[in-house]
Amino acid sequence: APGPATPAAPAAPPAGEMRRTHALSLLGEPGLPADFPHWPWVNPNAPKGGEMVLAAIGSFDSLNPFILRGTAAGAVVRIYDTLLAPSMDEASTEYAHLAASIEVPADRRGITFVLHDKARWHDGRPVTAEDVVWTFNALREKGRPFYRAYWGDVAEVVADGPKRAVFRFSTDQNRELGLILGQMPVLPKHFWEGKDFAQPGLEVPLGSGPYKVERFEAGRSIVLKRVPDYWGRDLPTMKGTNNLDTLRYEYFRDATVAFQAFKAGQVEFRQENIAKDWATAYDFPAVRQGQVKRDEIRHELPTGMQGFAMNTRRPLFQDRRVREALGLMFDFEWMNANLFYGSYTRTSSYFSNSELAATGLPSEGELLILSAFRGRVPEELFTSEFRVPVSDGQNSNREAARKALALLKDAGWTVKDRKLVNEQNQPFAFEILLDSPTFERVALPYVQSLQRLGIDARVRTVDAAQYQKRTDEFDFDMTVDLIPQSLSPGNEQRDFWSSEKAKEPGSRNLIGVSDPVVDALVELVVNAPDRQALIDRCRALDRVLLWSYYVVPHWHSRAFRIAWWDKFGRPERNPRYGLDLMSWWVEPARDRALPADRKTMAQ
Repeated sequence: APGPATPAAPAAPPAGEMRRTHALSLLGEPGLPADFPHWPWVNPNAPKGGEMVLAAIGSFDSLNPFILRGTAAGAVVRIYDTLLAPSMDEASTEYAHLAASIEVPADRRGITFVLHDKARWHDGRPVTAEDVVWTFNALREKGRPFYRAYWGDVAEVVADGPKRAVFRFSTDQNRELGLILGQMPVLPKHFWEGKDFAQPGLEVPLGSGPYKVERFEAGRSIVLKRVPDYWGRDLPTMKGTNNLDTLRYEYFRDATVAFQAFKAGQVEFRQENIAKDWATAYDFPAVRQGQVKRDEIRHELPTGMQGFAMNTRRPLFQDRRVREALGLMFDFEWMNANLFYGSYTRTSSYFSNSELAATGLPSEGELLILSAFRGRVPEELFTSEFRVPVSDGQNSNREAARKALALLKDAGWTVKDRKLVNEQNQPFAFEILLDSPTFERVALPYVQSLQRLGIDARVRTVDAAQYQKRTDEFDFDMTVDLIPQSLSPGNEQRDFWSSEKAKEPGSRNLIGVSDPVVDALVELVVNAPDRQALIDRCRALDRVLLWSYYVVPHWHSRAFRIAWWDKFGRPERNPRYGLDLMSWWVEPARDRALPADRKTMAQ
């Protein structure tokens, strides 16, 4: 287990006056006052009760979602409280939750979370500052590598009495550090004493949150039960939420089987991510008769980057010209018309759907940043707008193929006997690793395009556990990577892009980016002093990543596509930056009106 907590006797308090607040925001003042009664979008009088059945893909053999080993049941995070609660209606704003208040020193070199006096674990024991200290140390020492990157600028954390957790920072430049510490789920020190936190296991963990694990069948299902005497049920961050008595997660081997389970009523809510299914697969009796409802909800979330990511640790992908050539052969226009029913927008930025995305030529602010790296970044970055390839949608893509072959020839590859080979006569061959058959319909047309160049690309689909193990160990050639972004990127960028994380198994730097320029730009993003500086620095980082051709960009949608069996009530509106399913509730009359045997409605 992690070492003992830092002694409770605190050092001298940070210099300067303390500002006490109920919320933190990176983009100005919080939108809600200290005495706000509840989130603006929820129904504070929503009834409690009933069950929601949800689908999960894959399997699980652990109830510890915070470590690298094992495959965890993700639903377990609902049993824990976090220090602060994010507002889905405001960008980069969090409100007091497990912490009753927040204290920030004038020099910004720390933060103090003052815990609620009534905060309790499910066994009745109080939640203390020692729990916060223990959690931080456990996650940073034995948790997933992400935590070490995320909290890298925390110098120490101490318990100043039973309810005050004091964090001290090594810098005053990391503006978002208090916010990301507020996202930390707090774990019970006394539960973990004598146990090895780094080992996966199926012992039911102890939490303090609105739900607890009632029962599970490893790899098949897990059931969470609402805690009726939950200490925080009347907090403004909780009122009108967590209305369902039971959350049941059923596990399925792939998304196709999960969809069939939804049609049969074995699953009651579904977020649809496959455009073809959204367009064609919802014509079954329960939809036609109104027993299954559908909706598209527009959102304002940054959509980040999804794409075929190349593992640059492999010699095959270390030449930028090769990576650019592979991107040229992805025919999005044909796929969007023939596979996606025209419902997607091509992604052309790592910060897509936000003001942080690089567009056109670099602005004056971006040039001030990028000029320091001239000669170490592609010169086109300064003179040309980055554009993803656009085809005529006819699936021939001849012009792109000619450009790709020229790039490959410059990189030392030639076509012999219809095979692309290098000077040693070694073939250009690689594997695209997937964790779900649903993505094969995208990967296989891409493979066919590559074959026109003489490239031997293959698709291999493995189960979720094997996929996680292989990607954690960077044992792949190419895979689908999703790099999410928020409206205030910061510390997480280290885990995505830094040279240090490229060498650390389990990090989010699947691509293996190891570039001193990118390292420097990431630190500039983390330490941006104001909003305009953050915009300029993110756009500069975006340009360097785009012109390095690390991924073959895919697409994004600007709406949530959802379907549900008509037993639920939901708030009149959805928040701007999320899908708040936990603010839904069961309407008993609608529940009773549904057929007892829903399987007949699936045909």
